[in-house]
Amino acid sequence: MEDKKIAIIKKLMEELLEKLTVCAEVEVLETTDGPKFIVKTPEGSLLIGENGKNLISFNHIVKKMAGKIIGKNEEENFSFSLDINDYQAKKIEDLKNLARVNAQRVRYFKKEIVLRPMSSFERRIVHMTLSDCPDIITDSIGDEPERKVTIKPYL
Repeated sequence: MEDKKIAIIKKLMEELLEKLTVCAEVEVLETTDGPKFIVKTPEGSLLIGENGKNLISFNHIVKKMAGKIIGKNEEENFSFSLDINDYQAKKIEDLKNLARVNAQRVRYFKKEIVLRPMSSFERRIVHMTLSDCPDIITDSIGDEPERKVTIKPYL
């Protein structure tokens, strides 16, 4: 059944990209979190948009349409992710590096650091990256859309 759902979603994505007149190839990777659909295209900037806004929208549309085709109850049990030209993967790696570098600064200077405003997804990556550091505490402060992560020494 999983393979059938993957095939349905892949076909859906290919049809959407064709209607958008975007020349692209859709690859599927099996991950521990479920299938990951990766769109490879020379027109990545168009699909990704400024700060990934188009990618977020494309992801939302694909998930809504897949939910309609596969069925609501089955969609809840079937999670997948979507990326374009590994944009999301690179962004996650950059956020992890940002978290680690700032954690080192906090350790060295014994002083709190407040990061730039981030989306809930980005903040979650920072929190998860530093969750195994017993000498570091992370917290989110502020209100959306200006919510930020603070990294503090555990005293």
